Amino acid sequence: MEMKTVVAMTGASGALYGIRLLQMLPGEKILVMSKTAREIIPAETTYSVEEVEAMADVVYNDDDMFAAIASGSFYYDSLFVVPCTASSVAKFACGIADTLISRTFACALKEQRKIVLVVRETPKSAIMLENELKLARLGVVIMDANPGFYPKPQTVSEIVDFIVGRCLMQAGIEQKLFPAWGR
Repeated sequence: MEMKTVVAMTGASGALYGIRLLQMLPGEKILVMSKTAREIIPAETTYSVEEVEAMADVVYNDDDMFAAIASGSFYYDSLFVVPCTASSVAKFACGIADTLISRTFACALKEQRKIVLVVRETPKSAIMLENELKLARLGVVIMDANPGFYPKPQTVSEIVDFIVGRCLMQAGIEQKLFPAWGR
Protein backbone atom coordinates (compact mmCIF):
# COMPACT_ATOMS: atom_id res chain seq x y z
CA MET A 1 0.00 0.00 0.00
CA GLU A 2 1.32 3.43 -0.94
CA MET A 3 2.35 5.71 1.92
CA LYS A 4 0.04 8.67 2.54
CA THR A 5 1.33 11.68 4.45
CA VAL A 6 -0.16 14.98 5.60
CA VAL A 7 2.16 17.99 5.65
CA ALA A 8 0.86 21.07 7.47
CA MET A 9 2.81 24.30 7.21
CA THR A 10 2.16 26.97 9.82
CA GLY A 11 3.34 30.57 9.95
CA ALA A 12 6.77 30.07 11.49
CA SER A 13 9.99 30.97 9.77
CA GLY A 14 11.47 27.93 8.06
CA ALA A 15 9.20 27.36 5.05
CA LEU A 16 12.13 25.63 3.33
CA TYR A 17 11.80 22.72 5.77
CA GLY A 18 8.23 22.03 4.66
CA ILE A 19 9.06 22.52 0.99
CA ARG A 20 12.02 20.14 1.10
CA LEU A 21 9.96 17.57 2.99
CA LEU A 22 7.31 17.71 0.26
CA GLN A 23 10.03 17.13 -2.33
CA MET A 24 11.43 14.10 -0.50
CA LEU A 25 8.35 12.26 0.78
CA PRO A 26 7.35 9.17 -1.18
CA GLY A 27 3.74 8.31 -1.94
CA GLU A 28 0.68 10.51 -1.69
CA LYS A 29 1.20 13.93 -0.13
CA ILE A 30 -1.62 16.01 1.33
CA LEU A 31 -0.82 19.66 2.06
CA VAL A 32 -2.52 22.29 4.19
CA MET A 33 -0.99 25.71 4.86
CA SER A 34 -2.05 28.43 7.23
CA LYS A 35 -2.68 31.93 5.90
CA THR A 36 0.59 33.15 7.39
CA ALA A 37 2.53 30.20 5.93
CA ARG A 38 1.25 31.25 2.50
CA GLU A 39 2.61 34.75 3.13
CA ILE A 40 5.98 33.53 4.42
CA ILE A 41 6.76 31.27 1.45
CA PRO A 42 7.46 34.09 -1.04
CA ALA A 43 9.07 36.22 1.69
CA GLU A 44 11.61 33.53 2.67
CA THR A 45 12.08 31.44 -0.44
CA THR A 46 12.32 31.59 -4.21
CA TYR A 47 9.13 29.49 -4.46
CA SER A 48 5.62 30.72 -5.07
CA VAL A 49 2.68 29.30 -3.12
CA GLU A 50 1.46 27.73 -6.37
CA GLU A 51 4.80 25.96 -6.88
CA VAL A 52 4.65 24.55 -3.36
CA GLU A 53 1.05 23.41 -3.84
CA ALA A 54 2.10 21.63 -7.05
CA MET A 55 4.43 19.42 -4.96
CA ALA A 56 1.40 17.86 -3.25
CA ASP A 57 -1.22 15.51 -4.60
CA VAL A 58 -4.04 17.12 -2.61
CA VAL A 59 -4.17 20.65 -1.19
CA TYR A 60 -6.64 21.98 1.38
CA ASN A 61 -7.23 25.46 2.76
CA ASP A 62 -6.79 25.83 6.51
CA ASP A 63 -10.42 26.96 6.89
CA ASP A 64 -11.85 23.88 5.08
CA MET A 65 -13.31 21.97 8.01
CA PHE A 66 -15.04 19.59 5.56
CA ALA A 67 -11.70 18.32 4.18
CA ALA A 68 -11.13 14.58 4.41
CA ILE A 69 -8.24 15.05 6.86
CA ALA A 70 -10.64 16.68 9.35
CA SER A 71 -12.05 13.22 10.07
CA GLY A 72 -10.44 10.52 12.18
CA SER A 73 -11.81 7.89 9.80
CA PHE A 74 -9.69 9.22 6.91
CA TYR A 75 -6.51 7.15 6.93
CA TYR A 76 -2.98 8.40 6.41
CA ASP A 77 0.34 7.25 7.83
CA SER A 78 1.95 10.36 9.31
CA LEU A 79 1.33 14.02 10.05
CA PHE A 80 4.17 16.52 9.85
CA VAL A 81 3.67 20.09 11.01
CA VAL A 82 6.67 21.83 9.51
CA PRO A 83 7.43 24.55 10.29
CA CYS A 84 5.38 24.59 13.47
CA THR A 85 4.71 27.77 15.44
CA ALA A 86 4.70 27.94 19.23
CA SER A 87 1.10 29.13 18.90
CA SER A 88 0.20 25.92 17.05
CA VAL A 89 1.93 23.84 19.73
CA ALA A 90 -0.15 25.67 22.38
CA LYS A 91 -3.39 24.97 20.49
CA PHE A 92 -2.45 21.31 20.06
CA ALA A 93 -1.55 20.94 23.75
CA CYS A 94 -4.88 22.46 24.82
CA GLY A 95 -7.01 20.46 22.38
CA ILE A 96 -8.12 23.50 20.38
CA ALA A 97 -9.27 22.37 16.93
CA ASP A 98 -10.51 25.57 15.31
CA THR A 99 -8.62 25.32 11.99
CA LEU A 100 -8.04 22.45 9.61
CA ILE A 101 -4.44 22.13 10.83
CA SER A 102 -5.42 21.97 14.50
CA ARG A 103 -8.38 19.66 13.74
CA THR A 104 -6.11 17.34 11.73
CA PHE A 105 -3.67 17.25 14.64
CA ALA A 106 -6.52 16.40 17.06
CA CYS A 107 -7.66 13.55 14.80
CA ALA A 108 -4.12 12.22 14.31
CA LEU A 109 -3.58 12.27 18.07
CA LYS A 110 -6.79 10.42 18.91
CA GLU A 111 -6.16 7.88 16.13
CA GLN A 112 -2.58 7.38 17.42
CA ARG A 113 -0.92 8.25 14.12
CA LYS A 114 2.73 9.26 13.86
CA ILE A 115 2.97 13.03 14.45
CA VAL A 116 6.14 15.08 14.02
CA LEU A 117 6.26 18.77 14.91
CA VAL A 118 9.25 20.72 13.58
CA VAL A 119 9.11 23.61 16.00
CA ARG A 120 10.73 26.88 14.94
CA GLU A 121 11.07 29.02 18.03
CA THR A 122 14.00 30.06 20.17
CA PRO A 123 14.49 30.82 22.97
CA LYS A 124 11.53 29.10 24.60
CA SER A 125 9.52 30.19 27.59
CA ALA A 126 8.51 27.80 30.35
CA ILE A 127 4.98 27.78 28.88
CA MET A 128 6.29 26.68 25.47
CA LEU A 129 8.39 23.94 27.05
CA GLU A 130 5.46 22.72 29.15
CA ASN A 131 3.25 22.55 26.04
CA GLU A 132 5.91 20.54 24.21
CA LEU A 133 6.40 18.23 27.20
CA LYS A 134 2.65 17.59 27.39
CA LEU A 135 2.59 16.60 23.70
CA ALA A 136 5.77 14.52 23.96
CA ARG A 137 4.20 12.55 26.82
CA LEU A 138 1.31 11.80 24.45
CA GLY A 139 3.71 10.35 21.87
CA VAL A 140 4.15 13.38 19.62
CA VAL A 141 7.68 13.80 18.26
CA ILE A 142 8.96 17.29 19.05
CA MET A 143 11.77 18.07 16.64
CA ASP A 144 13.33 21.47 16.98
CA ALA A 145 14.81 22.76 13.74
CA ASN A 146 18.34 22.33 15.14
CA PRO A 147 20.77 21.00 12.55
CA GLY A 148 23.54 18.55 13.25
CA PHE A 149 26.99 19.62 12.24
CA TYR A 150 28.74 16.24 12.06
CA PRO A 151 27.85 15.97 8.33
CA LYS A 152 29.82 19.25 7.94
CA PRO A 153 27.10 21.24 6.11
CA GLN A 154 28.42 23.92 3.79
CA THR A 155 25.12 25.38 2.52
CA VAL A 156 21.68 26.30 3.81
CA SER A 157 20.33 23.42 1.69
CA GLU A 158 22.52 20.94 3.56
CA ILE A 159 21.32 22.31 6.91
CA VAL A 160 17.69 21.97 5.74
CA ASP A 161 18.40 18.45 4.45
CA PHE A 162 19.61 17.37 7.89
CA ILE A 163 16.29 18.29 9.51
CA VAL A 164 14.24 16.83 6.63
CA GLY A 165 16.30 13.64 6.76
CA ARG A 166 15.56 13.33 10.47
CA CYS A 167 11.84 13.83 9.70
CA LEU A 168 11.93 11.03 7.14
CA MET A 169 13.66 8.77 9.68
CA GLN A 170 10.89 9.45 12.21
CA ALA A 171 8.35 8.17 9.67
CA GLY A 172 10.41 5.06 8.98
CA ILE A 173 11.47 6.30 5.54
CA GLU A 174 15.02 5.66 4.40
CA GLN A 175 16.84 8.91 3.81
CA LYS A 176 19.97 9.72 1.85
CA LEU A 177 20.09 13.45 2.57
CA PHE A 178 22.97 13.14 5.04
CA PRO A 179 25.18 10.31 6.27
CA ALA A 180 24.19 8.70 9.54
CA TRP A 181 26.56 9.15 12.47
CA GLY A 182 29.58 6.87 12.18
CA ARG A 183 29.38 6.34 8.42
